Amino acid sequence: MATTPSDVLSWRGQTLIDAHDEKIGKIEEIYLDADTNEPEWALVTTGMFGNKQSFVPIQGATDGADGNGIRVPFEKATVKDAPKIEPDGALSPQEEDALYRHYGRDEAGSSRQGQPLATGERGGPGQDTSGPNTDDAMTRSEEELRVGTTEREAGRVRLKKYIVEDQVTETVPVRREEVRVEREPITDANRGDALDGPDLSEEEHEVVLHAEEAVVDKKTVPKERVRLDKDVTTTEETVTDTVRSERVDVDDARR
Repeated sequence: MATTPSDVLSWRGQTLIDAHDEKIGKIEEIYLDADTNEPEWALVTTGMFGNKQSFVPIQGATDGADGNGIRVPFEKATVKDAPKIEPDGALSPQEEDALYRHYGRDEAGSSRQGQPLATGERGGPGQDTSGPNTDDAMTRSEEELRVGTTEREAGRVRLKKYIVEDQVTETVPVRREEVRVEREPITDANRGDALDGPDLSEEEHEVVLHAEEAVVDKKTVPKERVRLDKDVTTTEETVTDTVRSERVDVDDARR
C-alpha cells in the first residue's frame, strides 16, 4: 500500500476498519513523522455522534475488502480505549510513548523520544503557525446554498358513502265512482219496460262503486359514479439561510 504523503492525504474522510473489517470511525486527519515525512498516525472520530477522537498507528494499514475503507491491524475496542490526547497539531514524546504502549508497539523509548515525531504536517513548503502545514497557497472556500424539495404527507382525504332520508311529496290523480240517481218520465219508448211486473211491489237495486287509491313503491336507481383524483398545483416558497465564506487579508509584517 502506498504511503507517500500525497497518497495518504486521500485517506482523510475515509472509513477506518479494524482487523475484522468492523467499522471504527472516520479518518479525520493523517499525522506524518516530522523527520521522515512518512505516515505515522491517523486521527479517527468514533462514537455514535463522532464526538470522540483517537490516535491509531497507520503503519501496516491496508485497503479494506473491495476498497471498503482503510484497515488497521487492531481491534475496534483497542482504538476506542486509546489514551485521550488532544489533536493540537503535534504529539509530544510522552504522548507518543503512551500511544505506543497502548498499541503494543516497540517504538516507545526509542531514539526518537524527546522530539515531536508526529506532527499535523501534510507536507509542503508552508510554515503555518495555527495548525497543519499546507503548501505556499491558501484555499479560500465559500458555502453555497443548495435548495431542493422533499415530499411529505400533507393530509388525507377519504371518500365516504352514507345514507340519508329525505321527505318526498308527489301528487297523483285518483278517480272514484259516485252514484247518481236518474229519473226519466214514462214515454211510449219505455212504457213496456215500466209496466213489466206487478202493479205494486218492493224491490232493491245495488250498484258497486269503485275508487282509486294512491300507492307507493320504491326502487333503487344508479345516478352517478364518484371517485377521488389528484391535481398538482405549483406555488413558490422563499427560503432564507446564512452561508459563510472565507476572506483573505494581507498582514504585512514590514509595517
